[in-house]
Amino acid sequence: MIQLYNVTKKYSGDSVAVKDLTLQIGKGEFVYITGASGAGKTTLLRMLYAAEKPTRGQILIDRQNVSRIRSRQIPFLRRKIGVVFQDFKLLQSRTVYENVAFALEAQGKKRYEVSKKVYQALKEVGLEHRLQRKPMELSGGEQQRIAIARALVVDPLILLADEPSGNLDQDVTFEIMALFRQANARGTTVLLATHDHSLNQRFPRRVLTLDQGKLIGDQQPL
Repeated sequence: MIQLYNVTKKYSGDSVAVKDLTLQIGKGEFVYITGASGAGKTTLLRMLYAAEKPTRGQILIDRQNVSRIRSRQIPFLRRKIGVVFQDFKLLQSRTVYENVAFALEAQGKKRYEVSKKVYQALKEVGLEHRLQRKPMELSGGEQQRIAIARALVVDPLILLADEPSGNLDQDVTFEIMALFRQANARGTTVLLATHDHSLNQRFPRRVLTLDQGKLIGDQQPL
């Protein structure tokens, strides 16, 4: 499903965010990506959904070479990928419904299909009663659940989450994790970048550990 071969990402000034990274993640896996701030977690995720291109090396997603992808192909790649950001990235001027519907409308889905799938996605995260609210009217946990509904409404092959519990309390974090686990149970491959080691203790999964852009650990659950 996801294959990286000798991937390196350098920024200006010879700053290396990811260095000589080789790994494979199978279809339907749930994988934590851990490491200190600046370890390369976010850069890795950004390369997977083509927000960044590697300086060298190859990235294959569902047999498509993302390293060589053309700009016009990126929207089609992203139809396979749902992304959940730490800061939510919701459109503040739009309603909850409009935020979740946006991804489907970008794919040209018909109105009745959009309506049905948005309501279903919001029901799964327990917020179908918040359809007409604006993001700023919701709590942080509710906003994160809206972001998850937006990521999942397209039925992605892959779900990428970047520190999704970073600003949330423990109870809300466990609710968020339940949503990720449900998506994984339906066959979605989940990559979750986090510095919270308690998540793996409570919900053991494969753990990839980065340090200064290098892969220093690849541990399967006991």
